[in-house]
Amino acid sequence: MPEEPIVELARVFIGLGSNIEPIEQHMRDAVKLLRSVGEVVRVSPVYETEPVGEHPQPMYLNAVVELLTQEGPLDLLQKLQGFEHGMGRKSRPRWHEREIDFDILFYEDLILESPELVIPHPEISRRAFVLAPLADLDANFVHSVLHKAVWELLKEVDTSGVRRTELELS
Repeated sequence: MPEEPIVELARVFIGLGSNIEPIEQHMRDAVKLLRSVGEVVRVSPVYETEPVGEHPQPMYLNAVVELLTQEGPLDLLQKLQGFEHGMGRKSRPRWHEREIDFDILFYEDLILESPELVIPHPEISRRAFVLAPLADLDANFVHSVLHKAVWELLKEVDTSGVRRTELELS
């Protein structure tokens, strides 16, 4: 895959999630790894969240990182997948537990639909465990497809399974 040249720094929001021990260490290591692909501007508070799907599994920890990077979106995806593999993530069916999960939520106001990557992340508007930490970083950020601010999207979802913790990652 050829490198995607980006002259400026792109503002990217990346979702993190883990529910396999050592969960807190996985989350901290994920933030450290993100520093190798750009400047970590801010890290949201960490939320404990109920798992999504029918498969019984432990609670998740979730957070969102605001990153400034020169990496293009597809190059960034490739590096994030490498981080997941390097941190021991095993291949499992959708909606199963994860050692670590990196999701590119937004890349500036880019709209991208490719076989490898969809930006904005297609599930954002239904995921309180993404919207709550994202709102802590920038509640006024506007979804480039739905044309609604993060705070508006957050008002439209059930947040009962999402609890802010005292854990700090940065």
